[in-house]
This record gives sequence, C-alpha cells and structure tokens, in this order.
Amino acid sequence: MDETPQPIGGIGSTGLQWCLSHLDSRSVADMASSLTSSPDTPPAVGARRWLLPVIVLVLAAAGWFGWRAFSPSQQVPAASFTLLDGQKLSTRDLKGKVYLVNFWATSCATCVKEMPNMIQTYNKFKDQGLEFVAVAMRYDPPMYVMNYSQTRQLPFKVAMDADGAAARAFGDVQLTPTTFLVDRDGRILKRYVGEPEWAAFETLLRDTLAKQA
Repeated sequence: MDETPQPIGGIGSTGLQWCLSHLDSRSVADMASSLTSSPDTPPAVGARRWLLPVIVLVLAAAGWFGWRAFSPSQQVPAASFTLLDGQKLSTRDLKGKVYLVNFWATSCATCVKEMPNMIQTYNKFKDQGLEFVAVAMRYDPPMYVMNYSQTRQLPFKVAMDADGAAARAFGDVQLTPTTFLVDRDGRILKRYVGEPEWAAFETLLRDTLAKQA
C-alpha cells in the first residue's frame, strides 16, 4: 500500500461533497481527538501533518454549505416530492401539519444509522399528527431505495428526488442526512445536518405538536 500523503487539492469538489456526506460532526470530532492524543512517534506526527488540514477543510466546507442553507424560522419553500408509488406530494399539501423532511441516501452510513431512530420517533408521534417525508437524493438508484424501504418496512412517505429539484428548493442540500422540522404555519423551526441529539429532538417535536394542536 502506498502511504504517501496525497495533496489536498486532489480531492476536488465532487470528492469533497462525498466526504462531507459520509462524515458528521461526531466523526470529525473523534478524528481530531485521536490525532491530538496520539503519541509523538514519527508516523503519528506525519499523520497529524496532513490529516489536520483535511479536517480544517472539511469543517470549513461544512460551514459554507450550512451558510447556503436555510436558517431557522424561514418559510418552507414551494417543493414537490414524487413518492415511490408515483403519487405527487407538495409542501402546499402539508400546510397546517407538523412534518419532517429528511434528505438521505442508501449509501450514506449516518443515514442508515439514524433510520431506526427516525422510525421510532415517527411511530411515537404520528398519532399526534406528525408527518414525515424521507427524500432520497438524486444519485440514489431507485431500485436501492425501493428495496431499502420494503425490507426495513419504512412506515412513512418515501420520495425520489430524481432531478434534484427538492434538494435545490431546500437550500441546495448537499450533505446527508439533512432534516428539516416544519411547523403548522409552514415555518422551518430547525435544520439538522447529521444525526440529531435524540432527546432534544423529541422534546422539540413534542412541544411543537402540543403548542399548535
């Protein structure tokens, strides 16, 4: 195996987006912690020399993508989703409801990791009126999405964003998972990039559903 460090410039924008979609804040934090706590042996020093700039680059890029996305309390955009059964659903159809829009991909490790908790959360709050739309990114093969939805028995609506229009409408979503919480007035209350902190997530959902019931 060639262990020669590669120049950061060789990552490219597409590769950087892939890296960001497969890393969350916990992953980056764990990586940084391991580097700073490594013994000062020659291999560890060499690893720190080229990995730390990569971490800085990833964090800077994540901040840039976040700057482009929606800030809380903005109105939800006019967007349309194509569900797996071919039916159309729009944000206009969801007006008056509390709902989550979760951008995900079957190739995204964090998306797959958080999905059981998303299912549990939806099942916990659906009787209180919570709606959920899981939007597969445009690069996700429809066959993979359908297979995942069926084998995991996803209980909520699953959509394909074949042309990327929904992701663009929601602030040009690039990172997965990205989840938006929308209230009954059509305001985006919270945007989560990566896996949420579940206790706080459920508290906000519970309060939003109760306050606007």
